[in-house]
Amino acid sequence: MSDDREVFMASEETYDKLIELLDRHGASYRLIDHAPEGRTEIVSAMRGNAVSDAAKCIVVMVKLGKKVTKHVLAVVPGDTRVDLNGLKALLGGTYAAFASTDIAERLAGSVAGTILPFSFHPDLELIVDPSIQDKEEIFFNAARLDRSIALRTKDYLAICSPRLAPIAAPAS
Repeated sequence: MSDDREVFMASEETYDKLIELLDRHGASYRLIDHAPEGRTEIVSAMRGNAVSDAAKCIVVMVKLGKKVTKHVLAVVPGDTRVDLNGLKALLGGTYAAFASTDIAERLAGSVAGTILPFSFHPDLELIVDPSIQDKEEIFFNAARLDRSIALRTKDYLAICSPRLAPIAAPAS
């Protein structure tokens, strides 16, 4: 089986896990179908939401020493960027960078541009910027390029109980 096919199958499985999780918790959400797109600014316009209401999800690699590496799923508002130095300091790391695409996709269970603000992998710690709490709803691609979810923020936070820490910086 090709790598592309494996990633597609993982994305479908991740999508199914997400819907099952949301339904099991009685979350208030809407599915939004749109043309395939993973870039926050463009897909936000397609969905009709403000970019600031998008949940931008980035997998970050943090070195905690010479031999220890931790991966974090950083979730910030769509009109900001992940503060790598802030994340490094938060975790007491020596180095922080975006994870390689193959590692990010493997840990997140979906292709880049469709990473969920939920972690289904034990080696991927979820850290959410507290400004997300100010949103009524968050919008994100649902492990698919052609479908997004609008999820009530209160439900999101109740379901995943993320670590909240200031990890967003103004977009440059």
